[in-house]
Amino acid sequence: MSETNDSSRTSQPKAKGPSRTQAKVVIPDDHSMVSLLGSRDELLRVVEGAFRADIHVRGNEITITGSPEESSVVVRLFEELAELVRGGAELTPDAVERSIAMLRMSSDRPAEVLSLDIISSRGRTIRPKTVNQKRYVDAIDRHTIVFGIGPAGTGKTYLAMAKAVRALQEKKVNRIILTRPAVEAGERLGFLPGTLYEKIDPYLRPLYDALHDMVDPDSIPRLMAAGTIEVAPLAYMRGRTLNDAFIILDEAQNTSPEQMKMFLTRLGFNSKIVVTGDVTQVDLPGGTQSGLKVVQEILDGIPDIHFSRLTSSDVVRHRLVSDIVDAYGRYDELRRDEPQPIKGVVKRPRGRTVSDR
Repeated sequence: MSETNDSSRTSQPKAKGPSRTQAKVVIPDDHSMVSLLGSRDELLRVVEGAFRADIHVRGNEITITGSPEESSVVVRLFEELAELVRGGAELTPDAVERSIAMLRMSSDRPAEVLSLDIISSRGRTIRPKTVNQKRYVDAIDRHTIVFGIGPAGTGKTYLAMAKAVRALQEKKVNRIILTRPAVEAGERLGFLPGTLYEKIDPYLRPLYDALHDMVDPDSIPRLMAAGTIEVAPLAYMRGRTLNDAFIILDEAQNTSPEQMKMFLTRLGFNSKIVVTGDVTQVDLPGGTQSGLKVVQEILDGIPDIHFSRLTSSDVVRHRLVSDIVDAYGRYDELRRDEPQPIKGVVKRPRGRTVSDR
């Protein structure tokens, strides 16, 4: 056996027939096999269901028999999972499934992606769960303006807010500004009951909800009263210069090109901007261009501005959300391929009717 890392040892694969090999991973004695394999082998069953290989566990030894390719991936998987356990991570079926996807689809190491802590609050640690999420978080560290573009549930706004809270805690900025355009998803503000603030508040509520996950709820009113945290509609940004701030524009697909330009030019000294949105969920009135779509063509290639793109594989909500996003994507593709009717031309049925005479 040759030692591969601090977490496990792996034997050299042995030939088992024309296309099957055998490899062995030895987990150090100070690692909990229950933490690695799950209660009642729940995590082991996830691994077994994902690979066409035989996996046998005896004590702290894991033996994998299968094709050379499959066996190699399973060995790497257990090495990565063992390293996560050694670092104190609590493995879940979702974490194991995401680790498998990373090893199959990219060169990134699950132990590096899933152990990147952004902030810990009230016993809960917020960290990226996919390769693209980690790249997005890394881009926020490296660039002044970052666009996070992707479907619902990919953590665009949540991760940006976690980075903002951490920047405030580390005194890299003096305040956090969270904003959204007050655009209705099929509703009209004017017909909703209440004052202007009461009408706008529901559109900002998702930002408050995320904030409560990361900051002591009792301190939020005090921080907002002091101006350390500000949650406001996009229209309130006009005419301001925002210095020493971490600024997040959410639901940016519902900005017009003019609003997007107005917002981006609020950037002051020692500030950072993160813009998030989903270009497939535009609620603007018919014919109005989305500022988030246009800005990609205008600003692409400018230094210190970065576009991070997330996909359905980065969805961290219920598994069905990813399936729904993919299904709508296929539907939109089919609609785009259909021939569009020529404007002003109305097809009439053949033959004459009474009204034709």
